Amino acid sequence: MPISKPLEYDRPVKPEEIDGLGHVNNQVYLDWFMEAATRHSAAVGWDIERMIKMGEGWVVRRHEIDYLQSVLPGETVRMRTWVETAERASSKRCYEIFRKSDGRKVCEGSTLWVWINYKTGRPARIPEAVVTAFMSWGQPAA
Repeated sequence: MPISKPLEYDRPVKPEEIDGLGHVNNQVYLDWFMEAATRHSAAVGWDIERMIKMGEGWVVRRHEIDYLQSVLPGETVRMRTWVETAERASSKRCYEIFRKSDGRKVCEGSTLWVWINYKTGRPARIPEAVVTAFMSWGQPAA
């Protein structure tokens, strides 16, 4: 069971994201994953500025991306991301991208993130406050 409620938002495809084959370039999907992760983290109160000030935060260990359908110029996609797991120093984040025109899933993937101490570059335990922020985000107050 995911530990966070998904963040969802619509994103229009930009002309510069289209490649020579006339569809969204594969690299762009990774950029979209990173944008979604950054937005979600900021939404729960853990933006990059807060982590830098703290001296700890996320770095990527691995991405996995499955390209399922093409996205063409002028289309809008629905971005969806959530945190699936958080254990010790690592966390798995999942992503889905849908075409708004027909609702078809065009891409899915995940990122393995590792919480590190920025000064030492070594993994550190994910602070309980970070896990709690993701778990409680979007939930009604008790």
